Amino acid sequence: MWEGSGNNYAYLVVDEKSKDAVIIDPANPSEVLPVLKKQVDSGDIKLTNIINTHHHHDHAGGNSEMLKHYKLPIIGGRDCSKVTKTPKHGETFTIGDSIKVKALHTPCHTQDSICYLFEDGNDKAVFTGDTLFIGGCGRFFEGTAEEMHKALNETLAALPDDTKVYPGHEYTKGNVKFGIKIMQTEPIKKLEAFANSNKETQGKFTIGDEKLHNVFMRVDDPEVQKAVGKSKPVDVMAALREMKNAS
Repeated sequence: MWEGSGNNYAYLVVDEKSKDAVIIDPANPSEVLPVLKKQVDSGDIKLTNIINTHHHHDHAGGNSEMLKHYKLPIIGGRDCSKVTKTPKHGETFTIGDSIKVKALHTPCHTQDSICYLFEDGNDKAVFTGDTLFIGGCGRFFEGTAEEMHKALNETLAALPDDTKVYPGHEYTKGNVKFGIKIMQTEPIKKLEAFANSNKETQGKFTIGDEKLHNVFMRVDDPEVQKAVGKSKPVDVMAALREMKNAS
């Protein structure tokens, strides 16, 4: 959504068997509703929920308008507009017959940030909102370096390495431009090449990849520590964010 300005992603996730579906962060209804209407009217999907990753307007700001068209419960962070359910950290729910979803609280960008791990058989995907981007992370608007370190390097890093990452924005080009100044490793050079030749990067990289090419998930790396002049992981996180903000 808002291509060229916010480069936001909204995601439609469908359980193929039951046709049950959820829409994640449908913040710009004028772009989202025509797609949904076509699929709902044709019987391809049965929309069951709106899911929000956090309360910011460019993620949850479409909720009121969406509800005019689809009277659905909204699962999201406690501060999201019109939210009906805020799952606890680690709480699970299902979509249709086969998709299991686990809510992971990742406060920092906002205090109500929630990432959602989706599992269907062996397939795993995590929708990270503005907590984790491909090659980067969100600004610490409502939190601290400590909280982001925990969110990225404890909560999300603990997910299986083959979990695909679906962030809230397409920011990879900017992230890698910053990251490559900090470390010049093969994984980050590969990411740079991919970002330069592909407009979209969502779902193309995994948690395992992020641990290799995302400087914010390499706060223990001597090369990263040297680049920022800090050695404690939380201090490295804080310094990286400050440098990125200024870049």
